[in-house]
Amino acid sequence: MALKEALEAKVEAWRPRTARLIKEFGDVKVSEVTISQAIGGARGVRCLVTDISYLDPDEGIRFRGYTIPETLTMLPKVPGKEMPYVEGHIYLLLTGDIPTEDDVAELAEDIKGRLGVPGYVFDTLRAMPIDTHPMTMFSAGILAMQRESEYVKAYNEGLGKMDHWQPTLDDALNLWARLPELGAFIYRLKYKGDTPIAPDPNLDLGGNFAHMMGIDDPYDEVARLYFILHSDHESGNVSAHAGHLVGSALSDVYYSASAMINGLAGPLHGLANQEVLRWIQDVMEQMGGQLPTEEKMKEFVWETLNSGQVVPGFGHAVLRKTDPRYAEQRNFCLKYLPDDPIFKFVDMLYHVVPPILAEHGKAKNPWPNVDAQSGVIQWYYGLQEYDFYTVLFGIGRSIGVLANIIWDRALGYPIERPKSVTTAMLEEAAGITS
Repeated sequence: MALKEALEAKVEAWRPRTARLIKEFGDVKVSEVTISQAIGGARGVRCLVTDISYLDPDEGIRFRGYTIPETLTMLPKVPGKEMPYVEGHIYLLLTGDIPTEDDVAELAEDIKGRLGVPGYVFDTLRAMPIDTHPMTMFSAGILAMQRESEYVKAYNEGLGKMDHWQPTLDDALNLWARLPELGAFIYRLKYKGDTPIAPDPNLDLGGNFAHMMGIDDPYDEVARLYFILHSDHESGNVSAHAGHLVGSALSDVYYSASAMINGLAGPLHGLANQEVLRWIQDVMEQMGGQLPTEEKMKEFVWETLNSGQVVPGFGHAVLRKTDPRYAEQRNFCLKYLPDDPIFKFVDMLYHVVPPILAEHGKAKNPWPNVDAQSGVIQWYYGLQEYDFYTVLFGIGRSIGVLANIIWDRALGYPIERPKSVTTAMLEEAAGITS
């Protein structure tokens, strides 16, 4: 396969760079850790390495060096559509190269050949109570497929360390092919009376997901955009880090992807999009369903802040501008659903909230992040089950997380094992004597 050959060439060229850094420059300091960082979740500590993506404070997420607008513009497009192939984005994150039309066509065909979630996985999910959270089902479904791991088979046969990445790539490609089917099955099982729709091997990954969900065009474009925008966000966020940590033990990508999903399920991480949408709908109810004037909305925002509450969906720990992921979704809304009542509220908040937050002074970045917009689009196209939104997030996030694990194996990264200190040690370092 051309993708594997291209990736192998990249790996062979990259290994000497990593080896030299460790051998010749291993004692060079990258950052100093403070007590607040040690207690505060290691925020800002530069101790992870990834070349898949980087969060640029001024440009937002860069995928292999490309900004989001550049990525969406340069990747090959699905014929007759405006959005790129998700398969092309997979190629980019794996190799760092913008794929050609032929590259994408070959990879898309390879992924189509890997379609087919094993029937026993569906049996497992059907055995669970129907009110089980969809993220629990998603994690369990991924774990159930672990017996399919090509990596485990190769490892048990004595696979050489420098070759670990190759069966890991096969596992990742199998998962990328099957996660959309697994996610759509859970949706149809829980919310549509257990009426699954079989995958269509003639469709691309994004189009096939929309087909299996049973949602008409242009939801296929929503799926492509959503999976690309949510594919990676550096390695330090909970889902990416959880997948990286588990993978560092040489656990296969099924274990790692399940761990990623478990981290994503937390309200401080992947659940934020549904919480933002719920808050917006509460605002609409308080406004009697009528779009208020800007002055009335400003009064409401100030009342919210002065009562000690926050405006969800605004602010970001790193970005110094509007999240480009928000901007791309806003562009989609302006084209396809400009008159949607919920979007009108979101758009007014976009104009009203940042100046107020800047004046309020407590938000380092007053601009909207990706969560302020994403749930609105899903709701508009009929996907109104809040709990399912994070499954969509997880399908996209798997692209970056698994690409990182492949490269971790290719470069022979060790098991992750930071050193802990006690509270007494911190107090001693701070000079506290009583």
